[in-house]
Amino acid sequence: MATQNFSPALPTPPVPAPALCPKASPGYGKRSIPDQRPPRADDFAFLPERERYIAGYVDQLPEGSAMSIKSLAKCQPLYGQMAVGSALRALGVAGHLRQARCAVGDGDNVRWVTRTFWSRVARDNEWWNTFLTAEAGHRLHQPQPAPAAPPPPWVPAEPAAPATPEAPAPAPAVPQQRTAPADPSPAYLALARLGPADRRLGLSEEDCRELEESAAEWFARGVDADYLIHAVTAGLPATVDSPLGFVRKRLVTKLPPHRPAAAPPAPQGDTSVPRLMIECTDCGAPGKAEAFRDGLCGPCREPAHPASAEEPGIERDIQAHVKRLREQLKLR
Repeated sequence: MATQNFSPALPTPPVPAPALCPKASPGYGKRSIPDQRPPRADDFAFLPERERYIAGYVDQLPEGSAMSIKSLAKCQPLYGQMAVGSALRALGVAGHLRQARCAVGDGDNVRWVTRTFWSRVARDNEWWNTFLTAEAGHRLHQPQPAPAAPPPPWVPAEPAAPATPEAPAPAPAVPQQRTAPADPSPAYLALARLGPADRRLGLSEEDCRELEESAAEWFARGVDADYLIHAVTAGLPATVDSPLGFVRKRLVTKLPPHRPAAAPPAPQGDTSVPRLMIECTDCGAPGKAEAFRDGLCGPCREPAHPASAEEPGIERDIQAHVKRLREQLKLR
């Protein structure tokens, strides 16, 4: 993740983004992930200054806007191509974007387009891998729904249901003490397991009821209790002052993406190419989602000689300094 920076956020670009950056070629460009929350004033507040500015600019761009380094550098006045490239790399590491090659078309008309998936909220690697895997499966098996045919004119319309007399208003119920549900839902049980998994997230019975609906949305998206517990308890701070508020926020910010319905199995011997491949945010090398971490491939994540690559001659300078120290010790 990018380093934190508590300096005040820079102002948004002086000209509205849609008027600044051109549309990409058909099929290319920016793609926002579904279920984006509305923008807020503190978006990207913890990013460094340059990354915060580029993130705010990209966030304003409409769907399909050009996302190449050259296009972004040309459309905003503060940073050149090298700075924009470094900022996009940092935003990928921070969890705001992933770049992918998507196959468009069928048969002999397949072409590959590069898209940048954008998230206003920073997501971890597990979330991105789930989303991109689901996106790849969705592209491989896209059923086309048949249009609903209108009923023929000779089919009579269904008769309206007879009106029923209004029932008398029920008497006010006598308040009773709430008891534990006889058959608790999987969401309720998963929330109840957070405390035993980590004492910092111990929830009361009332807390579990209050968060049950939010947790149930996770199960509706195809995950199980172990996945939810791991995602909520991963990377906890040293102390959690309000377990209820902390869990509520994580249930929103770490909500997994929708998974497509089960696709029919591919025929035996199918050698079709994948419909989506991830690109390294730094060098552009393609591959499967599992091969990337923080949007980077292995060589870009762990360069062979980071010191010499960043500053040529630094190793020679260190050796000369050590030699001078040894000579001074001999004179003594």
